[in-house]
Amino acid sequence: MKRIRHYVSRLKSLDVKNMLAVARAISARDRTPLILILLDMVWCSLVYQAGYLDYEEFEFNVLSRAERRTWITSGNANSIVVKYNQRDFRERFYDKPTFNATFDEWLGRDWLDLRTASESDFVEFVSSHDPIMVKVVDSMSGAGIEKHSGEELSDPHALYRELMNNRQFLVEAFIEQHPGMSALCPTSVNSLRMITFFDGSDVHVLEAVLRMGNGADVDNYGRGGMYTVLNEKTGIAPYGAFDKYANTFTDHPQTGIPIVGFQVPLYDEVLSTLDTVSRVIPQIPYVGWDIAISTTGPAIIEGNYNTGVFQMKPSLTGIKTGLLPKFREVIDF
Repeated sequence: MKRIRHYVSRLKSLDVKNMLAVARAISARDRTPLILILLDMVWCSLVYQAGYLDYEEFEFNVLSRAERRTWITSGNANSIVVKYNQRDFRERFYDKPTFNATFDEWLGRDWLDLRTASESDFVEFVSSHDPIMVKVVDSMSGAGIEKHSGEELSDPHALYRELMNNRQFLVEAFIEQHPGMSALCPTSVNSLRMITFFDGSDVHVLEAVLRMGNGADVDNYGRGGMYTVLNEKTGIAPYGAFDKYANTFTDHPQTGIPIVGFQVPLYDEVLSTLDTVSRVIPQIPYVGWDIAISTTGPAIIEGNYNTGVFQMKPSLTGIKTGLLPKFREVIDF
């Protein structure tokens, strides 16, 4: 019944126009009739719990039935969340200022919640922080995140009213990232998505992902960024990266820095931090942590109790199997 309810909720929010656009792109690329792509998308949503974006991102159109069964889809990931992440504790991750208050020790930056802070508090904050990042407290996929600097901060009273009207209640000091991370793309903070599972005794790092901006202020995949999967033990990128338009890159298109072979700096410190923070709220054992590498060490950006899974396109790696068997070695779902 939970699976049926999840499927129905997905149908209600289905962007049919975008689904057709994605299907047409696959059809043109593979020279396969559109109707066959659409029927296969529906089949995969029923059998493998794969949304049409899963279908495109993980290239289900080139996979056999046996290969498709090895991929973690949005439905699979949701089943982990439903089974393990207790509903009463999810708000401590979902509401960004509540998360910041809980994990303040590991944030590595100052921040302000405009729901409780005064306008004068904001003016004082801006006077000592330039640039700043502002966020909608319950947004996802980078929506409502903006950077303000320089002249934009010259009238903090007007900016305060603008942020209140836009519900951008979370204000944070900008993270000064490690030079090694900034070299990839200096316009954004290039972060890691680290997926962990705490089994009550040990913290398992199931996946490590490097996300990079491509000219924008943020590195989110849905807002023009790109990603690649790292070796979760070493923090080294064995593959190139790709964006949501299926463009692939072995070197960063803006800076020319090689992505293949890139070593995330201070990676041992990242793993040590994860082993600590993953135990703070054991009622939420499955988390996707967004972590920046600042000049002083790892800085947690946020934690996602409903994290999706990042898997590499078969066309980039030559590997047609996904992460489902690996996850099931640790998680019973």
